[in-house]
Amino acid sequence: METLRDRAAARPMRVAFPEGDNDTMMRAVAELTEAGLAKCVLVGDASELARLAEERGVSLDGVEVVDVTDEAGNAACAERYLAHPDCKYKAKGVARRMTRPLERALIMQVLGDVDVMFAGIASATGDIILAAQTIVGLADGVDTISSCGIADVPGWDGGEGGLIGFGDSAVCVNPTPEELASIAIASSETVAALTGWDVRCALLSHSTDGSMDNELVDKVRAARDIANERRPDLKIDGEFQFDAAINPKVAAKKVARESEVAGRANLLIWPDINVGNIGVKIIQNLTGADAYGPMLQGFKKIVCDCSRSAPVSEIVGNVVMSCVRAQALEG
Repeated sequence: METLRDRAAARPMRVAFPEGDNDTMMRAVAELTEAGLAKCVLVGDASELARLAEERGVSLDGVEVVDVTDEAGNAACAERYLAHPDCKYKAKGVARRMTRPLERALIMQVLGDVDVMFAGIASATGDIILAAQTIVGLADGVDTISSCGIADVPGWDGGEGGLIGFGDSAVCVNPTPEELASIAIASSETVAALTGWDVRCALLSHSTDGSMDNELVDKVRAARDIANERRPDLKIDGEFQFDAAINPKVAAKKVARESEVAGRANLLIWPDINVGNIGVKIIQNLTGADAYGPMLQGFKKIVCDCSRSAPVSEIVGNVVMSCVRAQALEG
């Protein structure tokens, strides 16, 4: 995280916060601004935000505020958005969305006014995903929204120096082969953007390289083939059992072919959310691992959803990771 903070501070990205009226979110924005980690933009009722900041003793010095009650500002933004090729609404629909902080923040992303949209402490994940799918849209080669994270496993020398990526543990419940391929592609790009690793992505199963034949295994094999066809530049392979994915000695016994991933994976793709949720909690509880994320992925822009119970420190950490991802997306 210290490395990521340094990277974020070296080139601060513009982050829109449509839930700045929330106490925890406002305090996180103040901390991010004071530390120079991001250029924060609160989107909401300006007078109410100022009143709450004074009441809470929170300084908003250096924080930009986009006032959704400013009719002239709303009209100017609406005119720009209506002229944008990605605008999907007519004039009346656009005008309504200018006054809704979440949708206004996403529209600001489309227009290039901000790099990241960060919400979730007062909004349901489903609402954020639906709004972002409609306004921002999906990235090329992706047909589903998913999430990924990174675990730091103490005392383990596998993965990448004891770190390993994983996805999807939070969003896509029972992915089809096409959706599983999208998760692998998006997770590979997210982890590479955050870490700079040469990502080696393993699609996990209860079978290794044909040791079993059933519909569960068929789904994982099909996902591998789709991912390789869509993105032959990425190292995505499977199907592998967990041990064959991360342990070179096991892979040497079970995988009777050349593979750049088997036994050396630093990114794991779960076959469904049951496995993903259970797997992450096993890793955390049995090893004491720290797990960062989950991070939403698959959109054209960086859209973030935090837990409704997230403390200031977690929000700051997730914003930092989001900014580093946005730096990579920008180039």
